[in-house]
Amino acid sequence: MKKALLVLDLINDLVHEDGSVGKDGFYEQAQERGTVAHTAEAIKYCREAGIPVIYVIVGFSQGYPEWSERSKLFRHVPSKQQVLLGTWATQVHAELQPLPNEVIITKNRIDPFYNTNLETVLRSMEIDTLYLCGVSTEFVVLSTVMGGHDRGYTVRPLADCISSSDSHSHDCAMTIIEKLSDVYSLEQLTLEEGVKL
Repeated sequence: MKKALLVLDLINDLVHEDGSVGKDGFYEQAQERGTVAHTAEAIKYCREAGIPVIYVIVGFSQGYPEWSERSKLFRHVPSKQQVLLGTWATQVHAELQPLPNEVIITKNRIDPFYNTNLETVLRSMEIDTLYLCGVSTEFVVLSTVMGGHDRGYTVRPLADCISSSDSHSHDCAMTIIEKLSDVYSLEQLTLEEGVKL
C-alpha cells in the first residue's frame, strides 16, 4: 500500500480572510473547523512519514479562456476576477506552502482528475491510497472521493481537514462521502503512520 496526501483548493481566494470566494462562507467555516491548521499538521505528519504531498489548485488563466458561461458554479468568476492563476488568489495558503520538490496540479473544473495530469502522477508514483484535505466538502472533496473510488483508489478524507461554505452543505456531502470512503480523523492518520502527535 502506497499513500499520498492530496491538498485540495486550499488557496488564498477560498481560505484567507481577504479571499474573494472565501467571503461566501468558506473562510468562516474553515476558521471554525480549523481546516487550515489541521491540514498543516497533516502535511507535517505525512512529510515525516515519507508520504508524498500533492497540491491541487483551481484557477483560470488570464482572460479566463478555460471558463464556461454554462457553469453555474463559476458563472461570476470572470466578472469578480476570482481564482486567477499567477496571482495571490491562487497561491496556496501561507501556512500550507509546498516544498520545492512537491507536485502542484492545476485544474479548471471541480474534479481534480478531469483534464489534468493528476492520475498520471499518481500512477507513476504507484499510489493506491489517497488521504484528502480541502475546501470545499461538497465540491472538490466529494468529486475527488467519487473520482478516486471509480479509478480504484482507496480514499480516506480527513474529517478534521475539510470544510464547506456552511455546515449544512458539509454535513450533506459527508453522508455521501461516508458511503464511498473510509473517513479518517487526523489522529487516526498519525496513529496509522506511526507519527507522534
